Amino acid sequence: MSTAIVGIGRTEYTRNSGRTTLAMAAEASRLALADAGLPASRVRGIIDFQFADSTGPLEVARALGISELPWYVDMSAGGQAVATMVRTASAAVESGLADVVIMYRSLNGRSGYRFGTASSDRRYTGPAQFTAPHGYIVPPEWLAMWTRRHMHTYGTRAEDLGAIAVTQRAHAVPNTHAIARDPLTLDQYLDSRVVFDPFRLYDCTFEVDGAVAIVIASEEVAADTAKAPVWIRGSIDAHGTTGWDQWPDMTEMYSAKAGPRLWNETGLRPEDIDVACMYDCFTYTVLATLEGYGFCKPGEVGDFFRDGRATYGGDVVVNPHGGLLSEGYIHGLNHHYEAALQLRGEAGVRQVENARTALATAGAGPFGGAVIYGKDKP
Repeated sequence: MSTAIVGIGRTEYTRNSGRTTLAMAAEASRLALADAGLPASRVRGIIDFQFADSTGPLEVARALGISELPWYVDMSAGGQAVATMVRTASAAVESGLADVVIMYRSLNGRSGYRFGTASSDRRYTGPAQFTAPHGYIVPPEWLAMWTRRHMHTYGTRAEDLGAIAVTQRAHAVPNTHAIARDPLTLDQYLDSRVVFDPFRLYDCTFEVDGAVAIVIASEEVAADTAKAPVWIRGSIDAHGTTGWDQWPDMTEMYSAKAGPRLWNETGLRPEDIDVACMYDCFTYTVLATLEGYGFCKPGEVGDFFRDGRATYGGDVVVNPHGGLLSEGYIHGLNHHYEAALQLRGEAGVRQVENARTALATAGAGPFGGAVIYGKDKP
């Protein structure tokens, strides 16, 4: 059985929503159902992921007027879970547990809990009790260390990271939904303040408040929805068990394992991808995962962007919405919204010409995964 995205919805992305995560999740879900032309009564399952910073599926179901929910999952995880959530929803549909499933991520990522901050009086347990005393607490501290290792091994420069930030901002300029739309030059990037060396301000994701919801359904349901379905062509997960500080090669990410498996299982190759929505909590995540998924060799990503191979008219359009760096950090689910939008041909002035396949990745370091979407039914 094939499964497909049949509806997409999202709220406005802001720096201070003044709303609850429940209100935003419900709004995005209603919009996704309306986009699909489905009533809330057709929903048989709801799944989300959160970091103790959101509202669970039962509360969202109640807000949608659903009195009983046959299937739901409330995942506790970070950005690596987006692909897992899609795989889980798709499996629920394929197994017959639920033929219409809403996936959502709702967070006040700027006005509420912020992933890049930590309080000095916090108690750390588990592996963090050993890394926190050395200054490794929030994600940018870890990823900055990995970036420095890549620089040491491959000669990667700040200008290479800057090429990613500048290109993605250029993609965000015409995106009316993006939080950051002012053009960015390489000089502005290089002159911006250092956050965690070697990360500068524009290397870091843009924290926002907002929600995205996506409806996944069976092929029988997809045959009679309001919008053309976007089919799931394949997906992969690769979650290392060694943690953020113990995996053997810190110049790589999970994608070094996931990439070859994904291409082998789907029969596709990087050159078959028209749109690449690469998880970009930081510019380095884009760099390392583009290498891991085989779009270019290690040490070549800077030239890949400078030579125009990552934008319109190049090899593949990377994050045509501006990505998490410029559109906003909805923990990566907005990448899947963008993939569906592009494959439906509804991206307006940002539309990638003749887009038929899209890759949407999730996660960083040893944890992550990806989904390939297609305009054509597999």
